[in-house]
Amino acid sequence: MELKNAVAVVTGANRGLGRHLAAQLGERGAKVYAAARRPETVDVPGAIPLRLDVTDEASIREAARIASDATLLINNAGISTGATLIGGDLDAVRREMETNFYGPLAATRAFAPVIEGNGGGAVLNVLSALSWFHPAGLGSYAASKAAAWALSDATREELAPRGIAVSALHVGYMDTDMAADVPADQKVAATDVAAQALHGIETGQPEILADETSRYVKQSLSAAPQPNAG
Repeated sequence: MELKNAVAVVTGANRGLGRHLAAQLGERGAKVYAAARRPETVDVPGAIPLRLDVTDEASIREAARIASDATLLINNAGISTGATLIGGDLDAVRREMETNFYGPLAATRAFAPVIEGNGGGAVLNVLSALSWFHPAGLGSYAASKAAAWALSDATREELAPRGIAVSALHVGYMDTDMAADVPADQKVAATDVAAQALHGIETGQPEILADETSRYVKQSLSAAPQPNAG
């Protein structure tokens, strides 16, 4: 997909990776709707602030009505609560699933007819190496990202006849607020991840593996699971 003159909607564009994606899209000549729950917090030069709460379907539908010229949707907004699946707070588990799975699903459903009506385009889902690797301490987040990986694969097949490509971005730790407690030498720069993501959209990559962690975990999927303790 050619990004120059594309019309992009980036969710969670007021900070972190979303802000870098929005800024770099603008630098490449795209028109950018920088979406956030609080659009007044968006400060991306040249971007159009857009109110969009991925847990509120009415706001998603209204955003799709306003951004009626969209050709690219980037589902970047997400949360991590640190909840475990057995001992963690169930409301936190539900919040993660609502934000990280149902949010991208609702946005894709709302924007798919818009993108198709504008001649086709693409959807990028921002996922994680934890789409494939599921440590107990991050069980809720991993489950939501695994679900979003399935969402990416299924919608790729469903939307292809409508001229819409679907890509999934996988990364380990990025230098963003979500990974503030992770040592610096274990994180990759969000600006580099954004550049790789946009290159992947341009070249039609179905999966974009943005760091060594995501590449290692993907290669390990064929390994036999560890036996149960006991």
